[in-house]
Amino acid sequence: MAKKMTLGELAKALSCEMRGNPSWTIEGVNNLKNAGPRDISFFANGQYLKEFEQSKAGVICVKDSYEPTDTRNYLISKNPVALFQALIELFCHDASPSGFKGIHPTAIIHESAQIGQDVSIGPYAVVDRDAIIGDRTTISPHVSIGPEVKLGTDCLLHPHVTIREGCFLGNRVILQPGVVIGGCGYGYVQNECNESLKLRHLGNVILEDDVEVGANTTIDRGHFKSTRVKKGAKIDNLVMLAHNTEIGQNTLVIAQAGIAGSTIIGNNCIIAAQAGIVGHLQIADQVVIGAQSGVGKSITQKGFYGSGWTIAPLGEYHRRVAHVNRLEKYVEQIKALQKRIETLEKEISCQLADS
Repeated sequence: MAKKMTLGELAKALSCEMRGNPSWTIEGVNNLKNAGPRDISFFANGQYLKEFEQSKAGVICVKDSYEPTDTRNYLISKNPVALFQALIELFCHDASPSGFKGIHPTAIIHESAQIGQDVSIGPYAVVDRDAIIGDRTTISPHVSIGPEVKLGTDCLLHPHVTIREGCFLGNRVILQPGVVIGGCGYGYVQNECNESLKLRHLGNVILEDDVEVGANTTIDRGHFKSTRVKKGAKIDNLVMLAHNTEIGQNTLVIAQAGIAGSTIIGNNCIIAAQAGIVGHLQIADQVVIGAQSGVGKSITQKGFYGSGWTIAPLGEYHRRVAHVNRLEKYVEQIKALQKRIETLEKEISCQLADS
């Protein structure tokens, strides 16, 4: 990072309060532990109090409720994490993941494709017929864009992304390496010989504005209509979204989660890592589904939901499994005990009545 800015310049550029020496020069960003006198860092979680106290960072972003008792330099805001991300953009906005600018001579672009202004298309990328690429979009090496695909403005497609025919991306969409958009859904019908015959999927995938999709995630095309990821949703690495699913605005889907076909997830939800959701369900807005949870029915009210066992010593885990395997036996024993209790209660009632 070659950029240098003073504390005063940073406070002015980001419209936030500062404390300390306004002439102090910052040259980069780093975490609390590794930051040096010319770095800026942030403190937003009490779990990192020790690192905060020992940090050598030249400037630290803190929450406005924090009252500094030392002479260090601070930038103060309601959300120090967001402020720090803005600082990263300020220092790194002109950083480019690739040295290739413009359209590389090895890129293959169909004559019917429409390419916007200031578009970069890297080596060995393919843009098929009737595709539309919006202004200032970056297509990295070895990206495959299928027929009639439409990309909005300012999109960033990292290497080895595949977007199949007819899919639509809004503005400022980011696809990390290896993402597959618009693969066929998992759909088959068996004939009289129990052979599985493939069902054609004639729909597409729509990613609305400001969606980001993590590395090696797959989003299948709809059977007849669209699989849709709504504005601002963020999908992590290795996530599977099946055909006809819908992900609500600003919803987060974390690594290795799987959502089966035709399930609709509401707005502002969090689907934590390795959660599995079966098909044809409705998940309400503002629902948090815990890691490794299995969701087998619709959720109609906001809140936190979880299932599964927490980690335990091996012996305790084996005992739990053994008890689960005996559940039917335990149920029969409980029913038998209930009958005996009812019989004893009747006998006691009769004895009391006779006395």
